[in-house]
Amino acid sequence: MQTVDTSQLAQLAEFLERHRNVLVLTGAGLSTASGIPDYRDQDGVRRGRAPIQGPDFRKDPAVQRRYWARSMVGWPTLAQAAPNAAHHALAQLEAAGRIGAIITQNVDGLHQRAGSRQLIELHGNIHGVRCLQCHTIHPRAAIRQWLLDHNPELAASATSEDADSVVPEVRPDGDAEVELAAMQRFHMPVCAACGGTLQPDVIFFGDNIPPARTAAALALAEQADALLVVGSSLMVFSGFRFCKLAAAAGKPIAAINLGKTRADDLISLKLAASAADVLPRLL
Repeated sequence: MQTVDTSQLAQLAEFLERHRNVLVLTGAGLSTASGIPDYRDQDGVRRGRAPIQGPDFRKDPAVQRRYWARSMVGWPTLAQAAPNAAHHALAQLEAAGRIGAIITQNVDGLHQRAGSRQLIELHGNIHGVRCLQCHTIHPRAAIRQWLLDHNPELAASATSEDADSVVPEVRPDGDAEVELAAMQRFHMPVCAACGGTLQPDVIFFGDNIPPARTAAALALAEQADALLVVGSSLMVFSGFRFCKLAAAAGKPIAAINLGKTRADDLISLKLAASAADVLPRLL
């Protein structure tokens, strides 16, 4: 556990007491204590390969094969993750009326599992799979089983629970490295309802958030009287925009984040610590 500045902790507690409707914006740094790696280092620089772009996924079967093969191997990192102390603390703070709604950039579903109720998953939820043709939503667990049944060559590494066989470069969406030969022999899943192309029910890079979801998130931002950023570098505009809106409206912004953020010049109170160390101490 990190040492948390007690004076800053007191200031954050006062921040929550002073504002009746604090909107919380969370990012990948919130889930690192659950064993899910984040996308960026403490300087906000992206780690590893460039992410899959949504338009490329939809038009190129080779990109689809790459995603599903790599995701099949990396999926246990997400499937085995459980909410950490920070997720549970946010749910309890909400239940106690000390924060308002949560907008998360994460797709891991851990807020829901921890009990958060007023929640918008800005970028979707990786535990659902959507057909691009008929729009049926399939449980990821069912697609996972199909992948294991039809790709025995990858099944062993994809189901390993050996702590010494951790897949390298697993990302927050479960993407992991797979050898090219294995990928070429890989069998892709299709929609059981219509045979259509399947995509995880998330917003890929290069895609837009659905207008209704954006409108709901912006409405929460307008209703809030303060913003608390947790575990986000805010390098992606979909998150940074909420800081810009809060600042433009004269609403105070606090943050709990290890490393720099895109909105450091807008944040009035920043705790450079892990959310799992800070948030439980506010209860």
